[in-house]
Amino acid sequence: MGQQKAVEEGTLFIVSTPIGNLEDITLRALRVLKEVSLIAAEDTRRIRKLLQAYGIKTPVMSLYDQVESKKAPLLISRLREGEDVAYVCDAGTPLISDPGYLLVQRAIEAGVPVVPVPGASAVMAALSVAGLPTDQFVFCGFPPSKAARRRQFLKSLAGETKTIIFFESPRRLYACLEDLHASWGERRAVITRELTKKFEEIYRGTLSQLLLRLKEERVRGEVTLLVEGMRSEIRQDDPADLRKRISELKNNPALTTKDIVGILVSETRLPRNKIYREVLQE
Repeated sequence: MGQQKAVEEGTLFIVSTPIGNLEDITLRALRVLKEVSLIAAEDTRRIRKLLQAYGIKTPVMSLYDQVESKKAPLLISRLREGEDVAYVCDAGTPLISDPGYLLVQRAIEAGVPVVPVPGASAVMAALSVAGLPTDQFVFCGFPPSKAARRRQFLKSLAGETKTIIFFESPRRLYACLEDLHASWGERRAVITRELTKKFEEIYRGTLSQLLLRLKEERVRGEVTLLVEGMRSEIRQDDPADLRKRISELKNNPALTTKDIVGILVSETRLPRNKIYREVLQE
C-alpha cells in the first residue's frame, strides 16, 4: 500500500470589514469571503448584511467572547483538515478591542497559517482626520467603566507624549471627558462618531470646549476619542523650566506626588531620584 498523503492545513484569514459604509470593503476581502469554507463572525447578523449586499453565500457561524474558548478548537480542527476559514468582527479590523485573540493564538500553536486581509479600522480612520499629530500614537482601547478605575487608568497615561486614542461608550463619554480634564488639564481633543455612516460627525476642540458642547448635545453611536499627548517644553539644562512645570502640575489636585514624578520623568528623561528631590523642594 502507498503512503497516505498528508492533508495540508487550511488558512485562517483575519478579514477587515466596513465600519459603516458597505462600500468600504476591499476586492480581496470579498474574494476571500466568497472562497473560504466558513466565516466565523462576532455577530452573524452584521456579517450577513454585508454578504447579502454582495451576493456571497458562504456558511457563517458565530464566534463572540463568551463562546470563543469553546468554539476555537472546533475551528482549528477544521483548519487542520484543510478547510480555509475567515474570521470577521462586528466592524473594522478584528482583534482591535474585539474577540479573536484566542482563535489566532490557537491557530499559531497548531501551525495553521494566519493571514491578514486588511481594510477599514476606526482607529486609523479617526486618526487620519483628527488634526492631531500622527507620527506617533498609542491606542488604549476602552477605558475602565468604573469611575475610580478609569481615573487611575487615565492618571497612568498623563505623561504620555504621543497622541492617545480610545474607544468609548456614548453614555460614558461625558464622564470620561471630565476625568480626562481633571487628570490631564487642558488639551486638544477630537470626538469622532459614526464614521463613514450617514450621521458621521467630528467634534474638535479643547477638553473644556468639548465638555461644554456635550452639555447641550447627546452623542450616539460608535465613538472614537483622540487626545493630544503631553506637550513638554522643559529644557533639561534650565532649572527654572523644571520648577515652573512642577508648579503647574501641583496645581492639579487630581495628581499625587507619585503621579507628578512619573509625568516629569517621562517629559524630561531625568533620573527619577533627581525629579523626586525637586518635587519635594517646591
